[in-house]
Amino acid sequence: MSRVKRGVTSHAKHKKVFKAAKGFYGRRKNTIRTAKAAVDRSMQYATRDRKVKKRTIRALWIQRLNAAVREHGMVYSRFIDGLNKAGFEVDRKVLSDIAINEPAVFADLVAKAKAFAGVGASSTPIAA
Repeated sequence: MSRVKRGVTSHAKHKKVFKAAKGFYGRRKNTIRTAKAAVDRSMQYATRDRKVKKRTIRALWIQRLNAAVREHGMVYSRFIDGLNKAGFEVDRKVLSDIAINEPAVFADLVAKAKAFAGVGASSTPIAA
């Protein structure tokens, strides 16, 4: 049986690792042992942080909504409660966008939420 030389395969594997480690500091970019460990760890961080990014963006939408709702004399939790009771099924991303780009429409939403949450002048719900 003929002898198999593995230089081509290992070179290709190393090349793939070095490409992923491009831009790393010191030996982490050009020594295979440290580069491989650094790339493995970076992939773990990337996987974790894709989830964290979703959480952070949702928190940003909630902060924006809270600020916008407080301008109308209400708090975020009462606003969401009022919208749920009124039967509005709009997610926080869209609500945040409406609050920024269409203040008049958002003011109407706050008024409806106030009516259904029992906050403000009238405590009886008004049919939508």
